[in-house]
Amino acid sequence: MDDLRVRRGLVIPAGELRASTSRSSGPGGQHVNKSNTRVTLRWNIEESDVLSDRQLALLRVRFDHRLTRAGELVLHAGRARSRARNLERARERLVEIVSQGLATARARIATKASAGHRKRRVQQKRHRSAVKSRRRRPGLDD
Repeated sequence: MDDLRVRRGLVIPAGELRASTSRSSGPGGQHVNKSNTRVTLRWNIEESDVLSDRQLALLRVRFDHRLTRAGELVLHAGRARSRARNLERARERLVEIVSQGLATARARIATKASAGHRKRRVQQKRHRSAVKSRRRRPGLDD
């Protein structure tokens, strides 16, 4: 198994990934009953040497529900008939999940409404008010 490139500056060494196989429930007819094509991919983030303290803390918080007690991130792939394709899919999903977990949201920049926008808003309010006032029953002073 090759090293797994998550993004620039973060490559998970192949030695940190453990893949095991089991019987799949996916397509394949009788093939499913006799072949171990389902792949389980494990990566222990607690023992990983490639994550900084900040990245590790971020993944702990974001993957709290996905991590085992030992700190392993476990992925299963069993849709394809081939073990190689399932391993490839599990590795792709690991890259997706970890890169999403490490992504930081952009800080929102506060902006002001333009003068034209404020003017149009007030005009719309006046127009709406006039429409509603015309619906009223005429009073004594009208």
